[in-house]
Amino acid sequence: MPDFAAWRWLLGGFCALLIGIGKTGAPGVSTLTVPLVGDARHAAAWTAPILVTGDLFAVAYWRRHAEASALVSLIPWVAIGMAAGGAAFTLSEPVVRRLLGTIVLGMLAVGLLRRFRPGVGGGHAPFYGISAGFASTVANAAGPVMSLYLLSKKLPKEQFVATGAWFFLIVNVAKLPIYWSHHLVSRPSLLFDLVLAPAVVCGALSGLWLVHRVPQRLFDGLILTLTAVSTVFLFR
Repeated sequence: MPDFAAWRWLLGGFCALLIGIGKTGAPGVSTLTVPLVGDARHAAAWTAPILVTGDLFAVAYWRRHAEASALVSLIPWVAIGMAAGGAAFTLSEPVVRRLLGTIVLGMLAVGLLRRFRPGVGGGHAPFYGISAGFASTVANAAGPVMSLYLLSKKLPKEQFVATGAWFFLIVNVAKLPIYWSHHLVSRPSLLFDLVLAPAVVCGALSGLWLVHRVPQRLFDGLILTLTAVSTVFLFR
């Protein structure tokens, strides 16, 4: 078992709770954990199994609502982004964070513009896919990217959450070998994830309560707001 101070366990539990909420009801919330847990690359590896736990819960609940057609064209480009993310492990932590923040800020600007001019900046699979694969691999920070992509598809909130759940389950499982090859996964990290699994489930249940009570228009606005907030934290 990792020999962490009590405050680190509390912080880990809080992050796991946010991850669970983000998986089932408020996509984008889990990205707020990136600046909380320190080094993005080690945080990505240590929290990946926690993310998979949340993904499995979300997929099991929302399995009948997923819109597979929104992901088919995205997957090949995501694979390219993941490969680029694996290569980017040689970059320094500040460079990785600022690069991610710049990418998401650009897409956020397009997303906001589309709310007033719907014909502007449609869901371009190559750009979104590569960005999502890269951001997910280096820092588990693809939430804002996918939120903007799925918003561009104008999906109802149930399909939005369900489609995102399937996407992240596939991606988070696929990138585990990358972390393993860089020696970022260990026995202590897996024990850490196991201890925090109940917090993920509690967060997932809270997310379900939230999504069933938030109107569609407010849901879309909440996603954009969380995307903006989490992007600002990436520059810290």
